[in-house]
Amino acid sequence: MNVVKTATDLALGPGSTGNPERRSDYAGLILRVPVGLILAAHGAQKLFGWFGGYGLAGTGKWLASIGLEPGLLMALLAGGAEFVGGLLLIVGLLTRPAAIAIAITMLVATISVHMGNGLFIANNGYEYALTLLVVAVAIAVQGAGRFALDRVLAKRLGGIGHESRVRT
Repeated sequence: MNVVKTATDLALGPGSTGNPERRSDYAGLILRVPVGLILAAHGAQKLFGWFGGYGLAGTGKWLASIGLEPGLLMALLAGGAEFVGGLLLIVGLLTRPAAIAIAITMLVATISVHMGNGLFIANNGYEYALTLLVVAVAIAVQGAGRFALDRVLAKRLGGIGHESRVRT
């Protein structure tokens, strides 16, 4: 008996091991939801001061102090991309545009904030921002998958984004 196949069948349903598209749909959901939650929480720190964050004014001052000016606008853009983009990833709505906005935000964070501190997060390094960047790019390439509002909208809108042309 193949233990891996049996475990996958239990987790994803019978026959799922032989269906890569079905596994991919679950993978999209598994990737989108926790990453979306993490990003939304970080965006809420920047925008609203929740979860111990500095809020928009404090984040804006800090961004200006490291040369990202105008700081308030940069804080709004970064916080907005993380908060709104994270929420959109969670529900799978406008997934690719949200993932692209997040990827751009993480690229800026990686280069302008973390790169000079080395790899490891213990020294405020770039490993975490780079990981989020890579995940956002993967989501942008993969799309939302089956379990997403993007798929519902594509079906309702008919030909726009239809599965035969664009994988949602």
